[in-house]
Amino acid sequence: MEIIDIFFNIDVMRRAFPIIMRGLMNTLLLGSAAIVVGGTLGILVCLVRLYAPRPFQLLAIFYTDIFRAIPVLVVLILVYYALPFAGIVLSSFIAATVALAVVLAAYTAEVVRAGIQAVPKGQFEACDALGLSFVTTMRKVILPQAFRMMIPPLASYGVAIIKDTSLASVVAMDDLLKQATDAQALFANPTPLLLAALVYVAILWPLVRLTGWLEEHFKRGYR
Repeated sequence: MEIIDIFFNIDVMRRAFPIIMRGLMNTLLLGSAAIVVGGTLGILVCLVRLYAPRPFQLLAIFYTDIFRAIPVLVVLILVYYALPFAGIVLSSFIAATVALAVVLAAYTAEVVRAGIQAVPKGQFEACDALGLSFVTTMRKVILPQAFRMMIPPLASYGVAIIKDTSLASVVAMDDLLKQATDAQALFANPTPLLLAALVYVAILWPLVRLTGWLEEHFKRGYR
């Protein structure tokens, strides 16, 4: 009973719940912003790598290699704590969004590149023969076909980014983990941390299962 009172204190859980929910809203907002910005940037980086002049292609390759090699936490600390020395001061939310987005963009660029290159070259040749512009070709012909192959890995990276939002607590953003840590200190009880873990599971477990279903679904489609 003592263990239950320490880790699953109902009274503490009840009082900490509103605090945890405020943190959850910030976490979901951060995750959504990072996915939208990172996904868009990743597509642009991919197109530069595939179709831009050679010097820009090398820059895109350098970008994807570097940001896939650096841990997200290191990027976040550099953005939040190092940029102010150059006169660039960002809020904790903006800094976390930038850090998560630039890392996600690197992975997204590689996924999109693999998807585009998997489309038969005859599709490009047919569009060229029809006189379609590059933008129209990508938007109406190539990307819709490649997108089916991209969905499972992109979904996996999206789940990973939402998990990585917990790192924002390092820069004092009031995300789910930060609020749970503050509540734990306020009530002198670890129950808020357990509650936060349960909230993460409740949100991410369905997404993990959805990712697995998408992988199986598209595997059957390829067969």
